Amino acid sequence: MSRISGDMHRRQTCLLFQDNLKIFPICNVFDNFPLYLYPSLPSNLMIMNTKKLLFLLVILLGLTVLTMFLLYSAKHGHTRDLPEIMKHKTLNVVTELNPVDYFVSEDTIAGFRYELCKYIGKRSGLTVQIFSESNFDLCIKGLQNKTYDVIARNIPITNENKKYLAFTTPITISNQVLVQRKPEKEDTTQIFICNQIDLADKTVYVIKNSTVVLRLKNLSEEIAEPIHIQEIPDNSPENLIYMVCSKEIDYAVVDKAIAKKIAAQLPEIDYSMDIGFNQLQAWALRPSSPHLLDSLNVWITDFVNTSTFLK
Repeated sequence: MSRISGDMHRRQTCLLFQDNLKIFPICNVFDNFPLYLYPSLPSNLMIMNTKKLLFLLVILLGLTVLTMFLLYSAKHGHTRDLPEIMKHKTLNVVTELNPVDYFVSEDTIAGFRYELCKYIGKRSGLTVQIFSESNFDLCIKGLQNKTYDVIARNIPITNENKKYLAFTTPITISNQVLVQRKPEKEDTTQIFICNQIDLADKTVYVIKNSTVVLRLKNLSEEIAEPIHIQEIPDNSPENLIYMVCSKEIDYAVVDKAIAKKIAAQLPEIDYSMDIGFNQLQAWALRPSSPHLLDSLNVWITDFVNTSTFLK
């Protein structure tokens, strides 16, 4: 390309950029000169654009600060420990209905947890509000968002649970047992389980997110055979027992204390085979409530020495 044609090409390129952008004339980068930008807008328009830009930057900065504050508040939130609870004069406790710890008897509420909650209210001077919730996941969420202060259930004290829960002093020691129908000559549909090895390739029903799920998985590894675990959401241990009794299912795993209570009314139910080891069980709180935990431990320890607990 000749010198003249090259110059024309550069001028055309420069004009092309100017035509397309209509803001700044841009010299072609093929020139050996620096790249210069020359404002082509009137000064009053430049000032207006600058003010608009600054205004938008201020709004964006404000939104960023507000978002960071909301995220921090959602993560940390306000503290709700014993001082705040005493200020509001209400302790919120969530539990589940079961025939041993919290149940309705002749139009009145009864059970160990109910009696302990009454004792705590008397000792502390607080109004204890008891909520019923069978879904353990919802109990955890309610505890985390401070809807509840205490989960009053027999929760096994395990290393996994300690990662996100603070436990009171142990309240009970219990075990998980296999619930099945006692053998009958007429019932040829069910195989009676005499030992844990017999669970190979069997389907066992449990409450969803129950701690026994991990134990059954470990047991499956120990016997080197599959155990089919069916988790039932929004249900109760006693309902699983009734489902076994009615032949809707063949096997379920529940807490031994509950199985013993229900089996007294259903003689066809067997709960003689243990699934796991004895476990310490306690109530749970938020780890961020150490003062409430200390006071609960005192009240619980005092209660277990009363005649009500020993009955």
